[in-house]
Amino acid sequence: MSFSEAMKKVGVKAKEASRKMSCAEGTARNAAIIELANLLEQEKEFIFAENRKDLDAANERGLDQARLQRLEITPAVLEYMIQGCNEVAGQTDPVGGIEKLERRSNGMMVGKMRIPLGVIMMIFESRPNVTIDAAVLCLKAGNSVVLRGGSEAIHSNLALASLLHKALEKAGLPAQAVQVVSVTDREAVSELLKLDEYIDVVIPRGGEGLIRAVVEQATMPVLKHYKGVCHIFVDKFAEIPQSVDIVKNAKTQKPGVCNALECLLVHEDIASEFLPALGTILRACGVTMKGCPRAMPLLGKTAVAADFDDWGQEFLDLTLAVKVVSGQNEAQDHIARYGSNHTEVILTKDHGRAMRFIREVDASLVGVNASTRFNDGGQLGLGAEIGISTSKLHSYGPMGATELTSTKFVLLGDWQVRN
Repeated sequence: MSFSEAMKKVGVKAKEASRKMSCAEGTARNAAIIELANLLEQEKEFIFAENRKDLDAANERGLDQARLQRLEITPAVLEYMIQGCNEVAGQTDPVGGIEKLERRSNGMMVGKMRIPLGVIMMIFESRPNVTIDAAVLCLKAGNSVVLRGGSEAIHSNLALASLLHKALEKAGLPAQAVQVVSVTDREAVSELLKLDEYIDVVIPRGGEGLIRAVVEQATMPVLKHYKGVCHIFVDKFAEIPQSVDIVKNAKTQKPGVCNALECLLVHEDIASEFLPALGTILRACGVTMKGCPRAMPLLGKTAVAADFDDWGQEFLDLTLAVKVVSGQNEAQDHIARYGSNHTEVILTKDHGRAMRFIREVDASLVGVNASTRFNDGGQLGLGAEIGISTSKLHSYGPMGATELTSTKFVLLGDWQVRN
């Protein structure tokens, strides 16, 4: 069987399963997710063993430490997966509710019903926990899902798929509602991206190169973000000790992720007090600070001069661009020019300036007095996320179960005809 025929078969099965899922009761979908949580706990030694196969192969191939870390399913990662399942199962069913039902002048009732998107394809790299996050959110929203993870995680992903199938079957739902593509050849992805007849939307999650390749080839809509160039603006009315803590957390807690801080903007009125304190802390954490001419003398001797290309750069490591700005106008202009619509934060005690920042700055999450690291589905109450969209259509920000639905108009008539 050719790649084209094999992938079309995947699409046909997903489409058939999606019809059954769209009609399934919320109790059945929740039962499958709860059973999955139980299986993850019961079969953890099996999961760890299959994940170890991927880790051993990755070590032989010489994968770097950051990619190995993303690949590993630790007990803490597994617990996070189980917690996500239980949280999603406990959420209100996003499917079937009728919103904004209003009576027209002719007596008809018109509203909108929330419905599944249909068949979702997820293409992702490294992290096998994404298999669980994506699957449970799609199931909660009444969709079927085709999952194509990176070849480096194939054993882990197939192991998790086997548990998903068991959970679905026990709940009386079609096992083909979740399919993990076992073919690791990239040609399989190219064939899947042609299947707009069967797949309704594709969500790529990974590096910018992967996402751009998907966008170029896809014949169906793509929910995406290319990169996370996240800024924090330290206003002149910021609390210095708390601001230092927030910047440290945003940059160093997990520097290789899309919601990590990449560029710091500091009001000139507070820079001479704030930047030396920050520089001492970040140096101790191993952060390379790339400063503008005004920031350089304040950051310490280890700081290096920022190049033009450092503005708008997603470093994904312990590197931070730092710029002193004349005020909020310049900060927001900088964000508008170099930001990626991902996450932007202001640190200030001034309510008016904070509210202006929230109103005027365009990003999937705009925050006040908090780390950029909170732009995450689990942290924002979604239980888990399938990705973060910066494309606005049809979702903006982390996508949970509700974001994996759409609406259709519903008309309740009393035998009316149109005049």
